[in-house]
Order: sequence, then structure tokens, then C-alpha cells
Amino acid sequence: METTVNEIADGIYRLSTFVPDIGPTGFTFNQFLIDAEEPLLFHCGPRGMYPSVSAAASSVLPVERLRWITFGHLEADESGAMNHWLAAAPEAQVAHSVIGCLTSIADLADRAPRSLADGEVLDLGGKRVRSIDTPHVPHGWDAHVLFEETTGTLLCGDLLTQVGNGPALTGDDVVEAATVAEDMFGATCLTPRTAPTIRLLAELRPETLAIMHGSSFNGDCRTALLEAADEYERRHGGATDDNPGPL
Repeated sequence: METTVNEIADGIYRLSTFVPDIGPTGFTFNQFLIDAEEPLLFHCGPRGMYPSVSAAASSVLPVERLRWITFGHLEADESGAMNHWLAAAPEAQVAHSVIGCLTSIADLADRAPRSLADGEVLDLGGKRVRSIDTPHVPHGWDAHVLFEETTGTLLCGDLLTQVGNGPALTGDDVVEAATVAEDMFGATCLTPRTAPTIRLLAELRPETLAIMHGSSFNGDCRTALLEAADEYERRHGGATDDNPGPL
């Protein structure tokens, strides 16, 4: 198992591990490391990948320097190795949504986590990440994304998941590839709030989408998110921003 490292935005590194026997064309598991005065890791990876992923991270900065450990929602590929990272980085703290900390992380993490309110910003020193709650988008009550404000990078977790082992960063259409993956896995919660939530993320006008499974994207990110929202609205059956339906 080999984890590759690519810088996808200024000071933001994609750590990617390809597993060929998932799906018809394999599947990537990506973590994102933000190099700042207080370095931040988004996604921990599963426990079995920790040796490879931590070795890749150490090629960017010493793992013990990590200050923040984050992920989109509680799931093995996002948080499985959480306590391994906490053990390796004595000053690190898990930061997650309020719901995530209340329901799971306060019990599971070996050190008390930091709850992030919706819209709260962590100043990393040279980088700033804003936590945005996205419950059940794409899945998980505790789901949230991070928006790195200085580079315009949306750390969007499982949104726009793709299969295969494409380039680290692409400007090609990722929505079509994500639609294929959605047909294959059916992983996204289809609720009245799915499309409106993605449209709100589009209004951030990100410059890069850091995607957990598949290539990251640096094309027209706003349009890509709006197209994804339209696709989920079609699948759900017609919810709109003006009439999102019950929460």
C-alpha cells in the first residue's frame, strides 16, 4: 500500500491511497494536510492505512507538529485512525461539529475534542478554516465541511466521490464521474435539504474542491456544485430552495 502526496493548493496537500479491488476500477482514499503554524489534517483514514498515510504526511511536516485533526463525519475511512494520530501528535486535538462531539467523538477520542459551531473559524496561522454544518449531506447527522478561506479550498469530504485512480487535481468534469459513482454506491442521503445545502456551498465560490474519493477539482467549482445539486434534486423528486420541505 502506497500513499502519494500532491500539493493541490498553496500549502494544502492531498495524501492519496489507491485500493484497486474496490469497485470495478478501484477507489482512492484521500486525506488533506494543511501546512500552517497550527497544521490541520482533514480525514484520518482507516486504522490499517495509518502507517502509509502518516509516512506520507511526515514528508510534508513532522507528524508530531499536528495541532488539529478533523474529518467530515464519523466513519472508519474518515476517523478510524483518529487515536493513532492523537498518540503521534501530543498537542493535537480533534475538532468536529457540535453534534459529532456530543454523539460520538467525546466518547471515542482519547483526548477531549473541540466542538466547532456552524460557521466558526479556526485561525491556523497563515490559513483559516471555516466549519460549515451539512447534516446528512452527503451522509451522517454530524456531517460538516471545512472552507479554507485564504486559498478558497472547500474540503468537501464525500461530496463528488468518484471511482478509479485519476490525477490528483483536474479541471475536467467531475460531476459526471460522481454521478456514475452515486449510481454504483447510492451513498448520498436524498432529503429535501440535500440540493439546497450543496447550493449554499456553491455560493462560497471555491477555487478548489478537495474531494475525499477521486480527483480534486480546480475548474469552475461553483458550477460543478450547482450541477451536482440539480442532479440530487432530480433524484429526490423536486425539492427547491423556496420549498425545501421538512427538516
